[in-house]
Amino acid sequence: MDLIDVARYFGALILVMGLLGVAWLATKRYGVPGVIQRQNLRRLSIVESLMIGSRYKLLLLKRDGTEHLVLMGPQGASVIETGIAAPAVPVAVEPKTLAAVS
Repeated sequence: MDLIDVARYFGALILVMGLLGVAWLATKRYGVPGVIQRQNLRRLSIVESLMIGSRYKLLLLKRDGTEHLVLMGPQGASVIETGIAAPAVPVAVEPKTLAAVS
């Protein structure tokens, strides 16, 4: 194996890696339907989650401007409340301190 062959192998490797990089950038920029979704098209999001005990989790889901409260546990999921109107401005909740509790 000559030095020319080794240089040719590394050159081919760099070319293939460069082509893969260009294809990845094009996919990120223009998107491929069904493979990579644009982030601004998402309709469903988790607004907040809260652990209740060691086995249950309370989720506040937002879909198309409507919020739904779901309780998830080992037996499955249960819808607690549906059709909650989402607030226009997120409400900041301050945690309670020990001085405020006593």
